[in-house]
Amino acid sequence: MRLDETEQAMLAGELGEPRRWALRQQIRVGRFFDAEDFVEIGQVHLMADAESLGEAGVEFLERLAEAPAEERRVRVPTMTDPRGIDFDAYRRLGQTERMAELERRAIAAFRAFDFLLTDTCINYQTVMPPSLGEHVAFGDTGSTIYANSVCGARSNFEGGPSALAASLTGRTPRYGFHLPEQRRATRVFVLRHRPRDLSAWGALGGVIGRRLQSYWEVPAIVGVEQAPTSDELKHFGAALASYGTVALFHMVGVTPEAPELPSVLAPGSPRADSVGAEDILAFYRSFGGAGDKLDVVVFAAPQLSLLEMRQLADLLDGRLVHPNTTVLVATSPEVKAACDRLGLTRRIERAGAIVLKGVCFYQMHAREIGEAMGWKRLMSNSAKLVNIIGGYGYTPSLATMEACIDAAVAGRVPDKAGT
Repeated sequence: MRLDETEQAMLAGELGEPRRWALRQQIRVGRFFDAEDFVEIGQVHLMADAESLGEAGVEFLERLAEAPAEERRVRVPTMTDPRGIDFDAYRRLGQTERMAELERRAIAAFRAFDFLLTDTCINYQTVMPPSLGEHVAFGDTGSTIYANSVCGARSNFEGGPSALAASLTGRTPRYGFHLPEQRRATRVFVLRHRPRDLSAWGALGGVIGRRLQSYWEVPAIVGVEQAPTSDELKHFGAALASYGTVALFHMVGVTPEAPELPSVLAPGSPRADSVGAEDILAFYRSFGGAGDKLDVVVFAAPQLSLLEMRQLADLLDGRLVHPNTTVLVATSPEVKAACDRLGLTRRIERAGAIVLKGVCFYQMHAREIGEAMGWKRLMSNSAKLVNIIGGYGYTPSLATMEACIDAAVAGRVPDKAGT
């Protein structure tokens, strides 16, 4: 890989051991993907929850953080993905002191690097959305696909070590979705039914994602006559990335790089498929369990926006969650503060739900929580979450936010899911 003078100085250790480690790590990644050089970036979004880090990962961060401040301080704004512990609620959820202490150590290391502890996967909604054409290094799949597709920024999925390295060097290898030719659409999907709510937009993302075969595929969606909202695009992209492992989509007439279909098509004749109401309904039905006792309802993955929090508060007004069912609501610290100020937190918790800040359920030692609390049957309006959570020992169902609340009040999984 070609290195400029700054990169050569980092590699030689002239700017400190953390930056030398970082550039070495990035060179390995760059060589693997045949990157010719690096591209400077504007910001980093880093996934490094304590459950994923483990003891070894936290110790690694602590060793890097022992370097002098000028050698370890990040070179670009670096935001953090959700943590695994809400220190105001973890005991209520069966999380242990060992989990909390590991989280505290990780947080202390992050502060030493001068990270912005945003603890959110919706940084594009609450902190600083990237701009059209801006090169960034984002880790969370939902934030990456939103940045690439809706904002028109440039990022690959950056693993934890790669994102950490990018924060220390201020650059990332120039490959994949940093290259214009990689951003061309390779598949076309014609939408014959417009989703009516957030869970259905997530289901649409799941339907399309299941039909894709590779990280390098880029779907183009046509037939969306009215622009979806930010939350609708958020749920669609998060599910598409989760089921299809893709980092970019184009929605013709909506997303900035796709004013019309020919402008984004890759050379050749990309295969075209259609998606209708029957496909979305079948997706809902692939998550069963009607009539079962309901243990937990989770609104997370992605964290909820302020508008979603208001919708949830409206649905819960005058109602009470069944005593055998727990409702968890995860949002960002910034949105949580706004909800406190606007009285939304009080309205949601008055109904018996628990509002969590700065966390996401599947990053919270979800298996251990389920075992501690005796939870098995789970419902959510997040297509991404129900895709992930089965691997943690849960039997999930997907439904609208309204259906989830009805089920939480009744204490049972409903017979039908809506689209």
